[in-house]
Amino acid sequence: MALPNSYSVKAGAFQAYFEAIRNAQAPERFTVKFLEGLEFASTNDRTFIGILKELGFLDTNNVPTKRYYAFLDNEVASQVLAEGIKEMFSDLFSIRKDAYKMTQQQVHSKLRTLYAGKGKNDNLIKLIATNFVALCKLADFESNKDEITTTDIKAEAHEGKEEKTDVKEETSEHRRIRKLNLDSLQYHINVILPETKDQAVYDAIFKSLRDHLG
Repeated sequence: MALPNSYSVKAGAFQAYFEAIRNAQAPERFTVKFLEGLEFASTNDRTFIGILKELGFLDTNNVPTKRYYAFLDNEVASQVLAEGIKEMFSDLFSIRKDAYKMTQQQVHSKLRTLYAGKGKNDNLIKLIATNFVALCKLADFESNKDEITTTDIKAEAHEGKEEKTDVKEETSEHRRIRKLNLDSLQYHINVILPETKDQAVYDAIFKSLRDHLG
């Protein structure tokens, strides 16, 4: 169960942040310098790093996780983001499985209850609610219903890539060996000729052999 401590005053820039991440090679560590290299040099942009951590895109040392790498695939990026949002706001999703459909006012109301006694003033809770709604607009929750998460699928695909390559090479080698074996085969055909003094019978038999066996 969890609620975020990180937030951004630039929720409107979330789409630009994520697009820049997908268009760039993943860094060894996601630093302020790397963020500036993506052309987000404002001090207000830096808070996005904390959001990436709570989304499960970065570990505690700012190193990209499997989820980060899975997000780089445009085909599943929005689904991977949905997984991160569910994890980041798991307390909210425990109340409503379809929390992503809630209005900003509804989210704010629920978060006020959930954050009660946790030192968050109302203005800050409103800001977090704004962040939540902005993130949900970029995510795909409807297609993210498999028991195995897209993150796991991507990780398994990456880890099994080398093994699959070996299988292909082995299959190709087997085919080559089979071809060599077939090409080296010799065929022996025994023909039992009938007893006859009619030369035309033998001529007909050998002509048929030539026509059919080359």
